[in-house]
Amino acid sequence: MADQLAILQKTWDRLQSVPKAGHIFGRLVGRMAPYSGTINPIVRDLKRGYARVEMRDRKKVRNHLKSIHAVALMNLAEVSSGLAFTYSLPPKTRAILTGLEIEYTKKARGTLTAECTCEIPETNERAEYVIEVVTRDTAGDIVTRAHAKWLVGPLR
Repeated sequence: MADQLAILQKTWDRLQSVPKAGHIFGRLVGRMAPYSGTINPIVRDLKRGYARVEMRDRKKVRNHLKSIHAVALMNLAEVSSGLAFTYSLPPKTRAILTGLEIEYTKKARGTLTAECTCEIPETNERAEYVIEVVTRDTAGDIVTRAHAKWLVGPLR
């Protein structure tokens, strides 16, 4: 995992200034975590302790009510928290998602943007972090509020 994290960090740092960097990086994330790739995430911004990830509304992520499926929204929250958090980890650290709670506040339609700001671990000591992710629609209305639990520890 540490190798994958280092690769993600270096790749984003190099790609940032390239046109369509967010699309390219989102595809790379999807290759490393195939289920996350099912939502076709577009990384709009990524830095230490922060990620802004977009998901476009398309048939593959919709439910029978013609809105974006609850699990797709949860997937977007996981990707956003995971990128913000793991991009910021100190060397020789590993992290795993241990829980994810989400509140759906409005039907989700159109392009959605998930934002996550999180505390940055100073060490790789075993600890649990709870990170909030807020997802908004194009009108700026909150459609979900999620809390992701990440367990951090030293690389074995």
